[in-house]
Amino acid sequence: MRTPSPRTSFWIVLAMFGMVALPAAITLHTVHASQQNPTPYGYTVSLLLFILPSVVIAFWFIPREGIQVSKKAFWWTIGVLFPLGAGLDFFFARYFFYFPNVQATLGIKAPALGGGVPLEEYVFYFTGFVLVLLLYIWLDEYWLAAYSVPNDDEDRIHFSRLLQLHPQSLILAIFLILVAILYKRNHGGPGFPGYFTFLVLGALLPSSMFLPTARPVINWRAVSLTMFMTVLISLLWEVTLAVPYGWWNFRDEQMVGIRITAWSRLPVEEVFVWLTVTYATVIVYEILKRWQASGRKLRHAMMGR
Repeated sequence: MRTPSPRTSFWIVLAMFGMVALPAAITLHTVHASQQNPTPYGYTVSLLLFILPSVVIAFWFIPREGIQVSKKAFWWTIGVLFPLGAGLDFFFARYFFYFPNVQATLGIKAPALGGGVPLEEYVFYFTGFVLVLLLYIWLDEYWLAAYSVPNDDEDRIHFSRLLQLHPQSLILAIFLILVAILYKRNHGGPGFPGYFTFLVLGALLPSSMFLPTARPVINWRAVSLTMFMTVLISLLWEVTLAVPYGWWNFRDEQMVGIRITAWSRLPVEEVFVWLTVTYATVIVYEILKRWQASGRKLRHAMMGR
């Protein structure tokens, strides 16, 4: 991949800023402090924070540079991870979250155990995973391509099997969950840190099965910038708008018990959501890319011959 000229790089930086600033401005414009409902359809409009950057990357950045995206690996990754996010709402929303400001949404209930959730929740999970993956792909294949492992590189194609246990990830998951349980029992009040447990397992279970074979082909610089941008968007979204205006909130009995006072008492779990999402997304995507590059059947790629 050729290095962009200084002039091109300058305009790309401005475009990157604009693809976040424009939906942020539109979302902030929904706030009307003088009204009884200060954020009409605020949650619905705020999804532009994920939709607009995805559109810019998918239909401008990537085609402009002729980047060949592995569509099979892309959609397989979304197909694996979106049900995980949707399952969080479908099975556990009644335990982890509540949505006090109905007027911030379209008012359409989507299926979930215990009475349903706003439709925007499922749109958010889908667009969130798409944005994270597109951002990583563009950074890996173009903006930080100097640190990328090419698709036809031998280190990507040749391997004995993709499924290789990483005990350290499993041990870390157990350790973190036990620490959370102990803190909850002694300082966090009654209940169980179910939300934190779900996040830890969602991030570290893929790591415990695939990290040794994903690690050599991951563009870690692209991962770091993806994490930075998604965490920045998330904090703007949740701390500035969602929690203060009641788009959603969190049930104390299922949180660890550490709340950040300066950020509208945001649970500490939410600071780490996008770190875990990015980490898991990249691992799954790179494993699927290695499988596709190898030309093997899925079973043989995962388990070896």
